[in-house]
Amino acid sequence: MELAFPPVLEWRGQVPGVLRLLDQTRLPGEEVYLECRTVEDLERAVFDLSVRGAPAIGVAAGYGAVLAAQENLERSGDDFRSAVKTLLDRLSRVRPTAVNLSWALARAAKVLEARRDAPPGETARALLEEARRIHREDRATCRAMGEAGADLLGEEATVLTHCNTGFLATGGEGTALAVVYRAFARGKKIRVFADETRPLWQGARLTAWELRKAGIPVTLLCDGAAGSLLASGEVDAVLVGADRVARNGDFANKIGTYPLAVLARRHQVPFYVVAPLSTFDPHLPSGKGIPVERRPAAEVLAPRGLEIAPEGVEAWNPAFDVTPAALVTAFVTERGVLRPPFEGKISTLLEGGKREGKGDSGSP
Repeated sequence: MELAFPPVLEWRGQVPGVLRLLDQTRLPGEEVYLECRTVEDLERAVFDLSVRGAPAIGVAAGYGAVLAAQENLERSGDDFRSAVKTLLDRLSRVRPTAVNLSWALARAAKVLEARRDAPPGETARALLEEARRIHREDRATCRAMGEAGADLLGEEATVLTHCNTGFLATGGEGTALAVVYRAFARGKKIRVFADETRPLWQGARLTAWELRKAGIPVTLLCDGAAGSLLASGEVDAVLVGADRVARNGDFANKIGTYPLAVLARRHQVPFYVVAPLSTFDPHLPSGKGIPVERRPAAEVLAPRGLEIAPEGVEAWNPAFDVTPAALVTAFVTERGVLRPPFEGKISTLLEGGKREGKGDSGSP
C-alpha cells in the first residue's frame, strides 16, 4: 500500500517564481497555502512556524536562496553577490538550532561563488536547480530512513512519538514518522501514541492530523502522561527526530525529548532517533555546543491567544532540549542504522567512510 501526501512546499514557475508553503499554523482546522516572493516573506514563515521541521526548513532555505537572487536581478557582479549573501546571512539566523538551515544555505553559497562571472539570471536559475536537487535528495532520504527504521519494528508494534516528524516536517515522507509510514505500507499493524507536545501542540495539531489522513491509528496523550504510558508496557519503541546531532551522538530535538529518553531508558523501551546525515553537525564535538533557540514567552503564557497565566508571570520557553548520546538506542539514517558506541562512527559516516548499503552500521 502506497500513501499519498499533499505538497508541503513547492516552487511554482521558473525564475522569477514563487515558493508555496502549507501554513502549518492553520492546521488542523484549515489547509491554507502561503506564497513567499521575498526572503522577508520566508523569514516570517520560518519564524512563525508556518514551515517547520529541520529538513523542511533546509529545503525551504534552498528555495530562499532563489528568492534572494530574484530580488537582486537588476544588480550585477560583486554588487549582486554581496546583496544575495546579505539576505542569505539574514535568513540563516532566523532559527539557530536546526543545522539544515545553514547546511542548505552553504550549498547555495557554493553555487553563488562558482558563478562569479555569470549573469544574475543564470545564477538564479542555477540556484533553483540546486534547491530542487536538495528537495529531491530529501525525498529519497526520507524514504531510505523509513525503510531502514521499519526493519526495527515487529509485525505488530506500538510506538510513541514526540512533536511532528512526518511529511509536514520534511520534503518527503518524514523522519521518525517515515518509519511508521513504511512499516504500515508493508502491511505491519502499527499503532501510534503521540505526545501533544506543548507549548505549540505539534503532536496534537500536526502528527495526529497526518496519521488520521493516512488511516493509521493514533492516540493523543499529554506530555506529562508519557512516563505512565511507558511504565504500562504498551509501547514497543519511541521514535523521535532531531534538529542537530553532535559528533558524539548528543542531539537537540523539540523540548520534552530529553525526559522522554530518560523515561524510555528507565522502562527499557528502545529509543530511536531518525535523522538524515544533513542534521549531523561535523563541527560540534558534543551537545554542549548546540545553540538552543528561545521562543517568545507568549507561546507559554497565552498559547494560540488563550491567556492561561496571571498577568506579570514570566515564562521560560526553550524550543529544544539536548539529549545525551548515552540514552539513544540507535540512530536511523539514510545510510542505515547506527548503534552505540557512536564516538567515531558518526565522523566516519560524515566523512564518507560508510557510504554504501542500507544495512546496520553498528561496526565502523
